[in-house]
Amino acid sequence: MAKRPSRLTTRKTLLGATAVVALVALNAPAVAGFAQHVYHRWEINQPEYKAKYGHWALASLPEKYQLNSIHAILLHTGKVLLIAGSGNNVKQFDGGVFKSTLWDPAMDTFKKIDTPADLFCGGHAQLPDGKVLIAGGTARYEVLKGDVKHAGGAMLVKNEDPDRARTFPKGTVFHSPSGVEYRSQFPVHVPAAKKTPTGRGGNVKVIASEARVFVEAVEEGRLGITNTTEQYAIRGLEGTDANNVYGIANKLGLDKKDFQGIKDAYEFDPVTEKYTKVDSMSEARWYPTLTTLSDGHVLAVSGLDDIGQVVPGKNEIYNPRTRTWSKAPTRYFPTYPSFFLTGKRKIFYSGSNAGYGPADKGRTPGLWNLADNTFTAIGGLKDPDILETSSSVLLPPAQEGKVMVLGGGGVGELRAATSRTAIVDLDAARPAFTKGPRLPENTRYLNSVIMPDDTVFTSGGSHDYRGKGASDILKAQIYDPAKNTFTPAADPTVGRNYHTEALLLPDGRVAVFGSDPLFADKADSRPGHFEQRVEVFSPPYLHRGGHRPSLAPGGSTDVEHGTEVSLRTADPARITRVRLMRPGSATHVTDFDQRSVALDITGRGSGSLTVRVPDDGSLVPPGWYMAIATDKVGVPSKAIWLHIRPTT
Repeated sequence: MAKRPSRLTTRKTLLGATAVVALVALNAPAVAGFAQHVYHRWEINQPEYKAKYGHWALASLPEKYQLNSIHAILLHTGKVLLIAGSGNNVKQFDGGVFKSTLWDPAMDTFKKIDTPADLFCGGHAQLPDGKVLIAGGTARYEVLKGDVKHAGGAMLVKNEDPDRARTFPKGTVFHSPSGVEYRSQFPVHVPAAKKTPTGRGGNVKVIASEARVFVEAVEEGRLGITNTTEQYAIRGLEGTDANNVYGIANKLGLDKKDFQGIKDAYEFDPVTEKYTKVDSMSEARWYPTLTTLSDGHVLAVSGLDDIGQVVPGKNEIYNPRTRTWSKAPTRYFPTYPSFFLTGKRKIFYSGSNAGYGPADKGRTPGLWNLADNTFTAIGGLKDPDILETSSSVLLPPAQEGKVMVLGGGGVGELRAATSRTAIVDLDAARPAFTKGPRLPENTRYLNSVIMPDDTVFTSGGSHDYRGKGASDILKAQIYDPAKNTFTPAADPTVGRNYHTEALLLPDGRVAVFGSDPLFADKADSRPGHFEQRVEVFSPPYLHRGGHRPSLAPGGSTDVEHGTEVSLRTADPARITRVRLMRPGSATHVTDFDQRSVALDITGRGSGSLTVRVPDDGSLVPPGWYMAIATDKVGVPSKAIWLHIRPTT
């Protein structure tokens, strides 16, 4: 007969069992969560899952090359130029630490690039010869009201001397009539005054020239505040010079000081991998948009100027042959407006923008005709007041003439956000926005990338301003214009909001950079940190098995509009589409360059294809393009590079 356990033993056993049950119950969520995480990691690495949703992986960016990526530009060498400048870091700005990194995604190698100025929040565009124009950047960081110690503002420097221009260095001192001193924060050049004939006896009238510079009181405090128009003497000038050259200011105060732009412009050469200074713009610009026109010239609009105000419609055009700027038609836009070249002298403004400007000015979508400076508003857009930080994209192929707007938020720090998408057909007799499919969630800061299979990959964003309240959206989806539907893609692992960019790479993957949240927790109690990790998405078409279509140049890669191009391929019968894809240059959820142009396949031979390049420079702005072939299920070749020469 088996021995019975004692009551003490039984009690211990029962207590132990109870404790185990209680422990399991208490930790059930954690155990279940861990199991779910393990299963998810297993699932997303299965071939079937990748073929349906794609796959994400982190790039191996060594610490010494990491930077706060504000701008990401694909070069015709296949490398990616990442520009931080000071990277939204005032300590870097004050220390003159400006960064750029060159990443070769094919070789996974990196290189630091000497950066000559603070290109943080400038504009950029691809040039016809493959160089990249970068214009504008940061002259001064914002200072919030209450933190401003020295009264300051705009000083007009007047010159009544028709025989001599004057240049005054940074630090020039201006004296008020009451003896208060103000110091210029930047150099300023004042042209000579103009002589205008009066028509009477050879007499001339002298018209004073003027230039603006930002000044601050030498002493801290309220003594430097003035709200009256006064004339200021310039230290070091005496006699006639002091009478001819002086300052004028009407408001100098302790108000919030916004970011201020620079006039500098540079070309980056992908071959030498160096910046070269070119002619400066006439206006300082911070948050400008640069748009390549059909002749290869570049239009620059908007931005914050040298005193922190939105440039009041003073636009200009860069000539890449002479490396000089000239005046463009005057029209006001908020900062970083989303522009699309639609005709030889026509620009479509989608209404998408980033950051600065009044809520009731320059925000209406429409067509801007540069030839006669007329603007035709386009209506039909739901929630037109929630367009800031929205994404806009020229749907593929570009010949369709359709632009899509996705998501967006309220002006400034307003919490409003939307899941709305809308599409406008610019070739319609009366273009108007029509409703598109909704995004899964209300989203601002959404990245949108045109893919070689004529879809649009969208990823990331947040519900709230700069990801406040831990509102980053770890979702991605693919939009099919032919079906007008979204399908889910694999979830990214890194949240992305403000200061984020995404680019299509020559091998068909998508790289995503940056993110600059205000806070690091849901309670908004801890400051955020700039996201320096790079995450790369491999779309479903790269996981469908079999080999990719092959593609290689069949002759010269230097071609003209309207000509036929020979391409070599082992798969001429398999290829159904060939696209010219302009390399992207992205910043602030805006890509100034990306577009996909369909090429007509005019011939198939044994081991070759013949395609025709459209003859419309407004459809195919001159420059370097990726040529990518796809088969009937959308599997793309690796890109080859073709150079479309400017039309003489």
